[in-house]
Amino acid sequence: MINKIDYQLADTVLMKKPHACQKNNWEILRLGADIRLKCMGCGHILMMPRNDFNKRIKKVLTKANDPVNAKLEYYLPKDKIVKPK
Repeated sequence: MINKIDYQLADTVLMKKPHACQKNNWEILRLGADIRLKCMGCGHILMMPRNDFNKRIKKVLTKANDPVNAKLEYYLPKDKIVKPK
């Protein structure tokens, strides 16, 4: 059975394996064929193909512009994310 997880721009997601800084939550900065993520522990940014992302995501922790996210040091609100024209 395929497990479909619904995620959007600026959501905070939990990945299966932690980053080198031992944090496991990431913010989605770009959606498309590739997905850009930012580590909420150290601020490191990476891009990965959507296919790999769908395999590695565990669950969505918080949705975009949730007040819980505002307390996080490296969180960027949805209206501050630069969108291509």
